[in-house]
Amino acid sequence: MLREVVKIDEEKCIGCGLCTSACQEGALQLINGKAKLLSDSYCDGLGICLPNCPVGAITIEKREASAFDKETAPKHLARKQETTRPAQTGSGCPGSRAEVIERQKGTSQMMQEQSQPSQSQLGQWPCQIKLVPVEAPYFDNAHLLIAADCTAFAYANIHQDFMRNKITLIGCPKLDSINYAEKLTEILKLHQLKSITVMRMEKPCCAGIVNAVKEAFINSGNMVPWHAVIIGTDGSILED
Repeated sequence: MLREVVKIDEEKCIGCGLCTSACQEGALQLINGKAKLLSDSYCDGLGICLPNCPVGAITIEKREASAFDKETAPKHLARKQETTRPAQTGSGCPGSRAEVIERQKGTSQMMQEQSQPSQSQLGQWPCQIKLVPVEAPYFDNAHLLIAADCTAFAYANIHQDFMRNKITLIGCPKLDSINYAEKLTEILKLHQLKSITVMRMEKPCCAGIVNAVKEAFINSGNMVPWHAVIIGTDGSILED
């Protein structure tokens, strides 16, 4: 049938994940760092996701497509399943959905509470990506850590395990109103970095910080060794 469905320009898409959380039926998903329409039948064609895209990568097109089937849409099914399990507080964006994380106090934690506090490993100021001056000399020959700001609260030993002997930059791709890729591109052009470690949370919106690094590599023409670490909301390392 001829009807309206969303169209995604993958060249423009930066993988921030804001559209996936805005979609009321779960028709969009991040795959390999890009937003994808999972099925025409999941899309209601109303375009609620459009205003959430910061780069205008989503439009509505009229074309031959399967009829919208609300009964098979992922989020519709999830809402039906919620009647069989304890309810979570909040809805919408996965990154802002309320969760309670239960923890048991083990022997190692009790020993830490009785010992002296660990020393901070922050080696420079400022540390916010949007505030740091690109010409700062501490970037020369540095190992750089670029971390989503929530990782410092989720991962307990971030100072010793990730920040030690690194220059640390933090930010939130969902809340900050700047293009990280532009600033990171200038840093890569002006300095010879030794490596980049990217720390992000498991939530879809956090993928934007990884994609900004990739874009900066392309725009600067300066590729350095790098890897990404994904932290779960429970503080575990999901991928390294």
